[in-house]
Amino acid sequence: MRSRHFFVICAGFAAVVPAFASERVDLVRVDKSERRLELVGDGKILRTYGIALGGDPVGQKHREGDQRTPEGRYLLDWRNPDSIAHKSIHISYPNTEEMAAAKAAGVDPGGMIMLHGQPNGYGWWIWLLQLVDWTDGCIAVTDSDMNEIWAMVADGTPIEIGP
Repeated sequence: MRSRHFFVICAGFAAVVPAFASERVDLVRVDKSERRLELVGDGKILRTYGIALGGDPVGQKHREGDQRTPEGRYLLDWRNPDSIAHKSIHISYPNTEEMAAAKAAGVDPGGMIMLHGQPNGYGWWIWLLQLVDWTDGCIAVTDSDMNEIWAMVADGTPIEIGP
């Protein structure tokens, strides 16, 4: 996808500002079966990205270590610019019901589910990781896609993850 830019002149200085800086994202939508993440604003799809998921992606996440990406509605509630992957945004899994279900089953529900870029330090071959489901339950995108998502999505934005 070609990058769009606006040319801005402010206080005598000229700057190139990415067009997406003015686009407001009010929902992040994930379709696990299609390996697709969409940024939605005012009911329109603004951007679409390919994703990689957990190593066992079919079905709902129930416990730590099951390598499943959770399904449901959550919030993107905080971010880490210095994570082990190229930037990461936290997904608010587990919710109260998921914690209660895990407790009743006698298991740890897991946590630290993130939307993130590629692992740092893997150089030229990181594109290969996007061809397989390799995370422990997170949602992975390319580094360039993560840079765009990072700029467009504010903390507190809802994320809907579907089967």
